[in-house]
Parts: sequence; C-alpha cells; structure tokens
Amino acid sequence: MYRLALNYMNIKSAKFVKSLIGTDEVLEDGTPQIAFIGRSNVGKSSVINSLVNEKNLARTSSFPGRTQEINVYVINKALYLIDIPGYGYAKASWEKQEQIEKLIYWYLMDSGYSQKKVIFIIDASVGPTDQDIKILRDLEKRRKNIVIVANKIDKIKKSAYMQQLKKIKTAVGKHAIIPYSAKKHIGISKLTEEILK
Repeated sequence: MYRLALNYMNIKSAKFVKSLIGTDEVLEDGTPQIAFIGRSNVGKSSVINSLVNEKNLARTSSFPGRTQEINVYVINKALYLIDIPGYGYAKASWEKQEQIEKLIYWYLMDSGYSQKKVIFIIDASVGPTDQDIKILRDLEKRRKNIVIVANKIDKIKKSAYMQQLKKIKTAVGKHAIIPYSAKKHIGISKLTEEILK
C-alpha cells in the first residue's frame, strides 16, 4: 500500500498526446523526454500503466509487437513519457522488424532529440538478450542516461533471485537496476523517483 500511495503522490496526471513516426513539433517544444524501450513482450506497456496507476493508458496486448509507432504521453503536465515500439518480435515480417528498429535508432541515436533518461526494460526472468545488449551498448556510445528496469521479477523463484540479479548486473554493467513487477506493484516508487528527480 505504501508504494501505491507514494505513486499517487508523485505522478498526479498522465495523458496521451499523440503517435508519431518521425520528426514532430511536440518533440521540439522543450519538454523533458523520458524514453521507454524494451524487447517486444517484455511488459513495457504494463510497466507504464502501473507507473501512472492507470490500466489502459498504454495499450497492452497478449499479441507482441502491438506498438508500432512512438507514443507520446504527458506526465504531470511537465514531462513527456516516450513509449518506443518493442523490438525483436520474431513472428513479425523481416520488413516490419527492420522498420521498427529503424524508428528506434532514428529517435534514440540519430534524431538529435535528447532524453532526460532512457528507461531500458528487460525481462528479469530471461535476462538481457544479445539484442538487448547490442542496443544498450549503442545507447552507451551516445552517452544516454540509462536506467535498467528488470521487469517480471515475480516470475523468478526466490531461491534463484539473487543469482539472477547478479547475472543481469554483470551483463548490463554500471547502470542502476530497478527490480520491478507491474503485477505485484514492486519497484513503482523507485522508478517514479528516477523519472521525476
């Protein structure tokens, strides 16, 4: 209950602004941008919804790869939360995968837009994939301020929890790691603090 109460205190409003697939004036108005990125089906939409305490702000689906545009939300009328399409959905066509990866790289690496933080979501029960690490290293080269969210920690057996977190830390390096479960409301206050501070 304490985590939820703290979340209410910090994020008071969240509203969808627009979807985009390229340069847009909304990204150029000086509002700080917090980007959310992660592999398809990693639970990115669920993390966003739990963070803002709304069930349907970001669309969730059992069908991976639903988000295929960049979705912009305004938080507390002061920050843009940028929901980037999930990458690596194997059943999508090669052309669609390439299109999504190009959009990710355009916004985060090549567009010239700066992000206050990049929230990089991985599946804690799986650990970082090769593609996660590749994108993480490319973000590091561009000196992005990265926070790792290890989502779905509720799926890890208690006996394996510390070992799995250690494995994730070894793979991602120096970045802050927030153990998270949208389902169990774990990590919400910590991630809210990272976004708003």
